[in-house]
Amino acid sequence: MKEAASKQIESILKDYHWMMNSIKILRDSMKDAGEGLTAQYGDAAGMPKAQGTTRDPVYRENVRRERRYSVIHKYEAKISVIQDRLYLIEDDREIEVLHWLLEGKSYRWIGAHMGLSFSHIKRIRDSIVDQLAQGTNGTNGTKDTKLLKHKSAC
Repeated sequence: MKEAASKQIESILKDYHWMMNSIKILRDSMKDAGEGLTAQYGDAAGMPKAQGTTRDPVYRENVRRERRYSVIHKYEAKISVIQDRLYLIEDDREIEVLHWLLEGKSYRWIGAHMGLSFSHIKRIRDSIVDQLAQGTNGTNGTKDTKLLKHKSAC
């Protein structure tokens, strides 16, 4: 169980940066209402259509957007797994490494930036993953006393 949580946290940490960027881009692209889409009128509207599909461009656009919204919600759920547990990391080095991992930087870049070796950065990352995985007991930190130390973004 603990191993599975660690693997999930590790995977989300690796993908965090591109998922955040994808959410931003997808939200921006979903702002317009699909201008320029019209259904057929006149003789073309009365013609037989292929079975199993619709020729209505408005409906197809709506289906496409629903799929994109479900992708956004999936990414947000994964990202919130990390964001809800950030308060668990208290060591300054670990906080710095976590920050740069979430920004999408490589272990080598982080090591050069902090003056540490590649393998040391991996050990710190492993420690971060272990701490974040320990916070997956199902409570989301609601009954944890460390939550009081959490600094609000407000």
